[in-house]
Amino acid sequence: MSDRESVRFFSDGQRLDGDLWHPPSACSAVVIACSGYLGLKGLQPARFARALVPSGYACLCFDYRGFGFSDGERGRLVPGEQVEDIRAGVDYLSSRDDTAAVPLVLLGWGLGGALVIAEAAHDSRVGAVLALNAIADGYRTTRALHDDASWARLMERLERDCVDRLRYGRSGLIPAFEVVRLRGSTRDYVESELSKESGFGFPVTCQASEHLLRFSVEHLVGRIAPRPLFFAHGAANDLYSPEEAHRLYRLAGEPRELHLLDGAGHSEWMHDGHQTFRQLIGLITDFLQRSLGGDSDWPRRTKASRSSEPERHDPIEESRR
Repeated sequence: MSDRESVRFFSDGQRLDGDLWHPPSACSAVVIACSGYLGLKGLQPARFARALVPSGYACLCFDYRGFGFSDGERGRLVPGEQVEDIRAGVDYLSSRDDTAAVPLVLLGWGLGGALVIAEAAHDSRVGAVLALNAIADGYRTTRALHDDASWARLMERLERDCVDRLRYGRSGLIPAFEVVRLRGSTRDYVESELSKESGFGFPVTCQASEHLLRFSVEHLVGRIAPRPLFFAHGAANDLYSPEEAHRLYRLAGEPRELHLLDGAGHSEWMHDGHQTFRQLIGLITDFLQRSLGGDSDWPRRTKASRSSEPERHDPIEESRR
């Protein structure tokens, strides 16, 4: 039986709320499981922890600033800030005697798959990356979810908010799923499963939505090599096209692998006992055993291993076309 420890650590002065799941036996690696768009630590991160901890992996699950019981402004979902929160998690694990000397793996779901790529690209302490149903480019994936009319309305809303921010200093709120529009099985799953979680689905600021449109990791994914990189994507994903995974795979260096999950959408199969989820966990544990197993010379992580502040991708003009 695993032991779950409640932990707190700080990112840019904001206290983040987390759980560190300890395996019942020797720890093979520590995995930071990172949420996607609007995600909370008790949802998909905890699901991955429940599946991975029995196999000997410690798991850190935490809420980004502004989510759950973490400090921060509600509705401010800025990918660059969430990358910094993930880095703070790496800092935290590197400071602990029981986790500093074991391999560290980043696992990201959806938008979180892009966030962990951005963090790993600039942090040599990360030993391997798992990007699951990840996006490569925020503008392209968001635009693909809209028809021409809804996109025009969104752009008009963001334009008005930009003017209001200049005049009044604050950004207005917009329903989160008017930005990232749900459809089909993904909408059904969100409404039937995720919406039951307290604190899920609150509005986001228009300014945060602009940041999402500016966020891309296409220029970063190649920097992860020679560390191992694992992609998995639902072949029938109706939220983020499998082409996102194909593009990241093409841009990445070796070693890398891509697994398309036959018949799987974005999230309808995200249940602990679902066959597709169990298949994914099998692929992940096999990848980690092949990639990290037997690496007795794994370096101890220190804050000195961090690289400089990452360059930000900022194609603001594209978000207004």
